[in-house]
Formats: sequence, structure tokens, C-alpha cells
Amino acid sequence: MDSLRKALKIAFASEYAFYLKAHYFHWNVEGPNFPQYHELFGNIYEEVYNSIDKFAEEIRATGTYTPGSFTRFSILSLLDEDPAVLPAEAMLVELLQDSDKMAEMLRIVYRAAEELGLHGLSDFLASRQDAHAKHSWMLRSTLK
Repeated sequence: MDSLRKALKIAFASEYAFYLKAHYFHWNVEGPNFPQYHELFGNIYEEVYNSIDKFAEEIRATGTYTPGSFTRFSILSLLDEDPAVLPAEAMLVELLQDSDKMAEMLRIVYRAAEELGLHGLSDFLASRQDAHAKHSWMLRSTLK
């Protein structure tokens, strides 16, 4: 159970970092496709943000505390932080890579939850995998 709790905290911190990056890109995207990219990043950050509270509650249900500071998130997150304002296409590429990384991370945590018979948690993690699969599809299709 301890390894699952640790993996959940890492995935949670990474998901929060993903949300923050998508929101950051939403605020700062520029270029000829600005309206479309602004809306795409907005849709992504809103979807992820709406999952954060449920994710935190799922962690608490395992009997441990949820991380809740930027310092702790930066220590735990497996996503790289990029403080530079990137060109629009580079934003799409980076967020796609992060979304794919999130989907894989969530698959690993899902398997751990399933091994422990925590099917409610598994269901939540499966829904997050599906959400990231959709985000990746949207980003990948936009890059073509």
C-alpha cells in the first residue's frame, strides 16, 4: 500500500503540473492560430482542473495525506517545468509529450490499485487515462 500511496502522490503532483502548464500556455499562446490554440489549451486545463479535487480525495481515501504546496509538487512531479514562453507549436509538442507521459504514469498506478483490489480508485485512474488519451489525440491532430 505504501508504494501505491507514493505513486499516487507522484501522479497527482504531475497532474497538477500538467494543469498549470496547460493554463500557462492558454494565457501566453500567440500566433495566427491563436483563437484555436487558446481554446484548445483552455479546454485541456479546465478538464484537468476539474479532476484535481477528486484526485486529492482518492489519495486521502488510501489513508495518507495529499501534497498541497508548489514546493512539494515540484519535488514529486515527473513533468519538466518550462518557464520560457514557447512558440505555439512548441507548446503543442510539449503538452502532447506531457499528456502521453501522464497516460503512462496513470496506467502504472492503475495496475497497482488493481493488484490491491481498489476498484473504485482503479476506475478513477482509468478515467484519467482516457482523458489524457483524448488530450493527446487533440494535440496530435492539431500538430498535423
